Amino acid sequence: MIDLRSDTVTKPSDRMRAAMAAAEVGDDVYGEDPTVNRLQERAAELFEKEAALFIPSGTMGNQIAVKVHTKPGQEVVIEERGHILNYELGASAIFAGVTIRPVKSADGSGMLTWSEIAEVLSTDGIYDHTQTGLICLENTHNLAGGTVMPAGQIGGLCDRSHSVGIPVHMDGARIFNAATALNESVADLTRNCDSVQFCLSKGLGAPVGSILLGSREFINEARIWRKRLGGGMRQAGILAAAGLIALEESPKRLHEDHENARRLAAGLADLPGIGLDPDRIVTNIVIFDIAGTGRTANEICNELRDRGVLTIGFGTKIRMVTHCDVTRQDVDAAVAVMRDICG
Repeated sequence: MIDLRSDTVTKPSDRMRAAMAAAEVGDDVYGEDPTVNRLQERAAELFEKEAALFIPSGTMGNQIAVKVHTKPGQEVVIEERGHILNYELGASAIFAGVTIRPVKSADGSGMLTWSEIAEVLSTDGIYDHTQTGLICLENTHNLAGGTVMPAGQIGGLCDRSHSVGIPVHMDGARIFNAATALNESVADLTRNCDSVQFCLSKGLGAPVGSILLGSREFINEARIWRKRLGGGMRQAGILAAAGLIALEESPKRLHEDHENARRLAAGLADLPGIGLDPDRIVTNIVIFDIAGTGRTANEICNELRDRGVLTIGFGTKIRMVTHCDVTRQDVDAAVAVMRDICG
C-alpha cells in the first residue's frame, strides 16, 4: 500500500530501532531518565528556549499549553481550521474550561493577520465579554494545505499580542517542515512565542512523542499538568532515543518530502474535475477539491484504497501527505491511479 493518509504512519528506521533497544533509561517522573533528559536539552538548545518537556502526543502538548496560559472562562483565539479547535475533541473546554473564538483568514492561507485577530480580542475588562486569554498559531497549517508563516510575521503578531498582555502558543506540529520551506531556523520561527509544541512522530519520523517548550517556569508547571493527564511516563528513554535521532537527522531530508508533494500536486492538477493550484504547495501536504468529478470524496478514497493507495477525504476534498516512507515512484503511481479513476 502507498500510504498518503498522514506523515504519522511512518515506521521507525533501523537506526531508531537500534537506539531504542540500546537506550539508557531511568524513571522520567523523577527526572532520572538520561535519554529523555538529553532529548529535552537538545530540543531546548535548537529552539533557544529555557526548557523542554517530552510528552506522548502533540494534542497533550497543545492542551497543557492552553491550560497553563489561561484561566477557566477565558477565550482562545485561533484560525477556524486550527487543529486545537477541530481535532482535539473539545479538550480545551473540558480540560482548561475555556471557549474557542475561531477566526477566518481572509486569504485562505490559515495564517491570521493582526487586524483579523484584533477584531475579536476582548481585553478591556468589560464583564459581558469573554476575556481573551491566549492566541494560538499553527505552522505549518494542516487544513490550509501545509501553508507556512515566516518569522517576521510571527514576531510581529507576538509583539502586538504581548503589548495587550496576551500570550501566544505555537502549534508547531510540523514546524521543521515550515523551517525547511522558508529556509529559516525553528528558533527564529518561534523566538517570540511563549510556548511551542512540535511533533517528533510526524515529518521527523519517530514512532511516538512530541516536545513542549517554553520558559523554565512554564515547563515546571507543564510537567505537573502532564502528570495529571496521565502523561508521566517511566522508562521513556526507549522512546526518546528514537526522538533524538529524528531531531538530529530527519530535518536534513524534509526537502525531499516537499519535492514529492509538489510533484504529486502537479500530476493531480492536470486531472479532470480536480481543483488544485500546485503553486500553493510548499511543504508535504496536498489538499484538493474533487467536486468537479461528480463523485464524493469517500467514493474516490475507497476506490484508491482498493487500488493500493490510502488517503483521507473530508467534505468535497481529499488530503494526501508525503513523508519518509513515500518515494517519487510512489507519487507517480498514486497519480496514475487517480488518472484512471478520474479519466
